[in-house]
Amino acid sequence: MKYQTRIFLAVAAACAFAGNSYAAVTAEEAKQLGTTLLPWGAEKAGNKEGTIPAWTGAPKPPANFDPKNPTYRPDPFHDEKVLFSIDHKNMDKYADKLSEGIKALMQKYPTFRLDIYPSHRVVNNPKLFNENAIKNATACKTTDNGLKLDGCWGGTPFPIPKTGAEVMWNRMFKYDGFSFFSPSCLSWIVDANGNIANGGVWDFYAYYPIFNPKKTTPIANDEYFEKIRLNYRAPARMAGQKLVVHDNVDMVSIGRRAWQYLPGQRRVKLTPDIAYDTPSPSGGGAVTTDDSAVFYGALDRYDWKLVGKKEMYIPYNEFRGVDKNICPSTVMVQKNHLNPDCMRWELHRVWVVEGTLKAGLRHMYHKRVVYWDEDMPGVGIADNYDAAGKLYRVIHSFPISFYESEGGATDEWVGYDLAAGIYTYQHTVTDGTGWAHIPPKPENFFSSEALAGEGIR
Repeated sequence: MKYQTRIFLAVAAACAFAGNSYAAVTAEEAKQLGTTLLPWGAEKAGNKEGTIPAWTGAPKPPANFDPKNPTYRPDPFHDEKVLFSIDHKNMDKYADKLSEGIKALMQKYPTFRLDIYPSHRVVNNPKLFNENAIKNATACKTTDNGLKLDGCWGGTPFPIPKTGAEVMWNRMFKYDGFSFFSPSCLSWIVDANGNIANGGVWDFYAYYPIFNPKKTTPIANDEYFEKIRLNYRAPARMAGQKLVVHDNVDMVSIGRRAWQYLPGQRRVKLTPDIAYDTPSPSGGGAVTTDDSAVFYGALDRYDWKLVGKKEMYIPYNEFRGVDKNICPSTVMVQKNHLNPDCMRWELHRVWVVEGTLKAGLRHMYHKRVVYWDEDMPGVGIADNYDAAGKLYRVIHSFPISFYESEGGATDEWVGYDLAAGIYTYQHTVTDGTGWAHIPPKPENFFSSEALAGEGIR
């Protein structure tokens, strides 16, 4: 596979770590942060063609935004027109800016297309996150073959990444918020015949202790970086189920712990298999657990090589697609793929990381090529390959940023199984009331005891 890659800064091959710690960047390199580079490491300037703008920050809320109803965010770019479209007929013209997976979708489905809009760089990180990112440039490093961190603070761990693993850590510590909530997340599963099934509807709570604005110490490997809770309301077979997931910074030695309340059994059980290539609980067999939000989980089964940086068309500013008044699920979810009329694609700079399965370890994907946006490292595309080297599944995010507060929603995503012809649209609020930052719930809200105490039949 060829990439017309423009290498940014010094790119080091990360095929093997030899068990050593990687030193942070030099003080001279770090001086770029806040000048030519933004605190989180993205290039401040636009490209020379003017098709990628300089970063200017979050857009102003549109006139019809109601601060009393912050979960509904009207599209601040609703007046913009499509610049051009890319489909199977003209994709060769834009091939260098398309992932192999996106091209495969165009080849498989003539109705799949990308509508390209003007690009907007809208990330809006909090001041403390940015200050910590700058601090991390010379303080944060990986240890234990890239699987643990040392000396890192609650910001982008590696604003000037030198290895593929460092870029993947940046994704894990992306900033969506300290604590946020959606009262109606859901999942859709569409089979090859176009039959649509509801994979679940749930209230979703997320809490990121590492981003606590009162935290005054570096991040420890044995502390939690994320706690989430899902309270299922539909379909009937899942109503009343509850799930709590705890992720440690060290996701290998300590790992993930998850508890599930099953109303039919009226008990809480430890669920050890919500990781790696275990089928996603609400994905209908179309995706793995670590496909979630493009990639979500431990890094230990792959060697992560940093290929470089390039310009690419990726989903961005998907306000239209999550607006239930414009693109409810009856409009958005259709046979073969999501409705292109509801999608917005923009040109952005992305980090390209290639993951190769380590010898002696197993996963249904033997290679993953991941493209992460330079501004919001939870936004991007993953092309996943099977043991024969054949493109197997394609995952992409469905992101928006918050214009009324810091952070965004970058965990909505869609996964396409090219072999089976099925797909799943996950974690969407298309028919719901969106996302909102909320004060953090008490720690015991994310405990197995809380699930047992609140359980109903």
